[in-house]
Amino acid sequence: MQELPLNIPEGSRKEVMTYLEPYMLNEMSEYLKPVEEMWQPADFLPDSSRSTFFEEVRDLQESAKELPYDLVAVLIGDTITEEALPTYESWLTMVEDVNKNEQGGWMKWVRAWTAEENRHGDLLNKYLYLSGRINMREFEMSTQHLIADGFDIGTGADPYRNFIYTSFQELATNVSHRRVAGISKKSGDKLLAKMCGVIAADEARHAKAYMSFISKAFEVDQSEVMLAFEDMMRKKIVMPAHFLRESGEPQGGAFAHFSDAAQRMNVYTALDYVDILKELLTEWKVDQISGLNEQGEKARDYLMRLPDRLIRLADRIKVPELEYKFKWIYG
Repeated sequence: MQELPLNIPEGSRKEVMTYLEPYMLNEMSEYLKPVEEMWQPADFLPDSSRSTFFEEVRDLQESAKELPYDLVAVLIGDTITEEALPTYESWLTMVEDVNKNEQGGWMKWVRAWTAEENRHGDLLNKYLYLSGRINMREFEMSTQHLIADGFDIGTGADPYRNFIYTSFQELATNVSHRRVAGISKKSGDKLLAKMCGVIAADEARHAKAYMSFISKAFEVDQSEVMLAFEDMMRKKIVMPAHFLRESGEPQGGAFAHFSDAAQRMNVYTALDYVDILKELLTEWKVDQISGLNEQGEKARDYLMRLPDRLIRLADRIKVPELEYKFKWIYG
């Protein structure tokens, strides 16, 4: 285990993040792609300049008709989550103890990450509009509500907690989009399957970036990172759309119904939550980290025991069998 550089006191976030700045600048390109080489929404959607545009839209709508109701609800919730990107960008720019210079590693990453993520909402929003199954006004009101409501995810402005959260969350969105892709393909909507597949690949790549940031932080401030990891898992990782609501509802009114639909479709379940935790424990080699102080040792013990405990809890979860009728979906 690499020791803290002599001029960095243990637990000093500012010094640690300054220490990691060259890594963020030099290695960032590994987790990003040149704009000209990336897919864009126009690569998948009907082209309005072509004479075949309306025929393509009809084909899209025919395929969308076959999608299960719960899957459409999950897709809408996923899309609204992606469309709340302004919340996530502003949150990441408020992280403390990182270099806020626009040419620094952190701000360059935030801008580039936001630019890549922005394509996800653009693509799915247009698909939903063209599908003919969505009450777009209701969808748009929910999106506006979610951006206005923001979120409370328990990270504060701490860089360690933020990177742990984003590592977990990017893995979770990868699972969700990948599963939607698989079910869409089985339902005959190959276009949506391709869309969700490329989005899932982006999320997996971004997860690797955030996980690498935490791996580097573990090398130089192991006890504090371990305590931050324990704290986030004790609080539970809440989804960024946990305040999701439909028109006329209180904050968070639709989130439980969205989550139930995701569980019924096996898009994202309590067991997936456990699997992601296991993946992070393995990726960060938590069981092998040495040099921890007493609190750090206790935190690691808690984290290593947590998956088994969560599996027992997951086995008791009862998911409502009845579909909830969302205002977002016609019929």
